[in-house]
Amino acid sequence: MAARAALEAAAVSRDVVLFQHDRSRFFRLVGLFCAGQGLFWAYLAHFAFTALRPTPAPGPGPDDPLRPRDNKWRYGFTASCLTVGSLVLAAGWLLPLRSVHRVTLLRGGSAVTIGTPGPLGLGRRSFTVPLRDVSGRAHRAEVAAAIPIKVRGRPFFFLLDKAGQLSDPRLFDLTVGAFRKF
Repeated sequence: MAARAALEAAAVSRDVVLFQHDRSRFFRLVGLFCAGQGLFWAYLAHFAFTALRPTPAPGPGPDDPLRPRDNKWRYGFTASCLTVGSLVLAAGWLLPLRSVHRVTLLRGGSAVTIGTPGPLGLGRRSFTVPLRDVSGRAHRAEVAAAIPIKVRGRPFFFLLDKAGQLSDPRLFDLTVGAFRKF
């Protein structure tokens, strides 16, 4: 009986925006920061590889223990810089793609459109999935900062910031916020 009432409540006659939270400026700034960090680490790796070559000893005598005599340190430092830069850039690319700015329950209540900022905070992306493929992993009253939503076929959780606006909390709980086993 309760399941039938929930299905009837979810059958809406028009598109309903269930959740909305616009943080596009924040994600653009994060993207700019991450792109800048990626360029900085790439430049540092280039500098380390090209300019910091070991120099031969000036002549016979005791070796200076602080001056490297081979290229292992140069290759290691270059690889470390490229790794750090790549990780920062990847984080700036993926973080906005998992932060939801809008959830819309489509007419009929059988599908949901989820909108996110684009990579590095540039542009917007949205995709539509059947409601049966969306599962709320925690109730909105149980989480401190973000409501995790799992979408079948997607590797990570989507996060709905609690500072956002829920237009119809009961309908949200019955549709997108409901736990479903995949």
